Amino acid sequence: MTVTIFVPRDAAALALGADKVAKAIAAEIDKRGLDARIVRNGSRGMIWLEPLVEVETPDGRIAYGPVKAGDVASLFEAGLAEGGAHALCLGKTEEIPFLKNQTRLTFARCGVTDPLSLEDYRRHEGLQGLERALAMASAEIVKEVTDSGLRGRGGAGFPTGIKWKTVAEAQADQKYIVCNADEGDSGTFADRMIMEGDPFVLIEGMAIAGIATGATKGYIYTRSEYPHAIAAMEAAIKIARKGGILGPSVLGSAHAFDMEVRSGAGAYVCGEETSLLNSLEGKRGIVRAKPPLPALQGFLGRPTVVNNVLSLASVPIIMARGASFYRDFGVGRSRGTMPLQIAGNVKYGGLYETAFGLTLGEIVDTIGGGTASGRPVKAVQVGGPLGAYFPRALFDTPFDYEAFAAKDGLIGHAGITVFDDTADMLKQARFAMEFCAVESCGKCTPCRIGSTRGVETADKIAQGIEPEKNRALLADLCNTMKFGSLCALGGFTPYPVMSAMTHFPDDFKPAPIAQAAE
Repeated sequence: MTVTIFVPRDAAALALGADKVAKAIAAEIDKRGLDARIVRNGSRGMIWLEPLVEVETPDGRIAYGPVKAGDVASLFEAGLAEGGAHALCLGKTEEIPFLKNQTRLTFARCGVTDPLSLEDYRRHEGLQGLERALAMASAEIVKEVTDSGLRGRGGAGFPTGIKWKTVAEAQADQKYIVCNADEGDSGTFADRMIMEGDPFVLIEGMAIAGIATGATKGYIYTRSEYPHAIAAMEAAIKIARKGGILGPSVLGSAHAFDMEVRSGAGAYVCGEETSLLNSLEGKRGIVRAKPPLPALQGFLGRPTVVNNVLSLASVPIIMARGASFYRDFGVGRSRGTMPLQIAGNVKYGGLYETAFGLTLGEIVDTIGGGTASGRPVKAVQVGGPLGAYFPRALFDTPFDYEAFAAKDGLIGHAGITVFDDTADMLKQARFAMEFCAVESCGKCTPCRIGSTRGVETADKIAQGIEPEKNRALLADLCNTMKFGSLCALGGFTPYPVMSAMTHFPDDFKPAPIAQAAE
């Protein structure tokens, strides 16, 4: 019987030497004449254990990690092919606490299947959602997604079903599905993990969206900094076409849907949907005024669904299991699961998919294990570089859209970055303003000028120049940017700045003058 050994091809694992590990394993298999094969899977999301090597045994998969190329010979000596004991052995993969305690819906196959095997995808419940959708009227599909409570997983949490309904009811000879895969937030990697580790789930989700709205063409807009994700998606699209999932007849139906990948040129602002659409059309990536909404006049002026990767990748499980199944997870108006991306100064960084409702303290202290440095946690930034900084006093905040909004925060793409007590929050506030100034498309004055003045004002506070007056000026700039900016880049920059000023006021005071020695 052929033994299957899994070595991840995820970019995080590659950065930690996964290719060298795979090469060493292949050499050992050849040297020992073993009946074994290597499958390059996606990542399970436990980054501190990468490269994570798994071997299929009659009792399930056994995990080893983190594995270096130099460990491979000793692993085979210890009986890796049979799941033998070794210092790097972690036992059954599914029993690793970080993984065992998750609720994996969107990421159910990520790290489990061969990302480019359509047969593997089908064996693990793939295409069930698409097959069910093909047997339904478009309005029924839209209702199912609406009833599930699915909301946008990339920004303000707008209900996905409402977008779909608007596009479905719009009259046009051509409609589009655009996947926003321009994952630019620091400390986020869920979109990349899906594209590299389970690309067919995104293809399936986009095809369902097309059938539901009458769109026949889709685009995945991603960042050029994601070469492995681009390669995986392009390969998967070709396989899907060959398998009859994409093309003039989706799975033999009367519905047509095809798609392609487009890569951006590295502008953070192109994560905003109208800037993205301009870039996709070959124009400069600048924000469009709304209305008109992209749902009515989007790509090339046609009705367009613009959804995040995680939103679209959640659709197949909703269609396969039903709206009520998905809606049963979560709290309040935040339904289903959210893949948390835990990063920064944290012991156990990685992707953790769970239902909405855990407190921030549980996520940071229990799941993340506190800081990697061992020092006290000072602040946690949720929602990327434009997210608010939460102090320990707010760690009882449940992870849901409305609870975070009530505390002047936002969930965004669910990036969670941990800082210990050595962090200087004035410097962090300055960074937010500088980031906005660098990444602004320049179209609106509050964002373009406000962020530049914000950097200057933060510098004056740091130099002790009229600190009280400049703190008031910084707050006033934030207010202008929040309510006057055309898009969320300028509108959200005040979140990290104001939260840093509010929760860490001591960091905005002049340093005490040292007393001269007597």
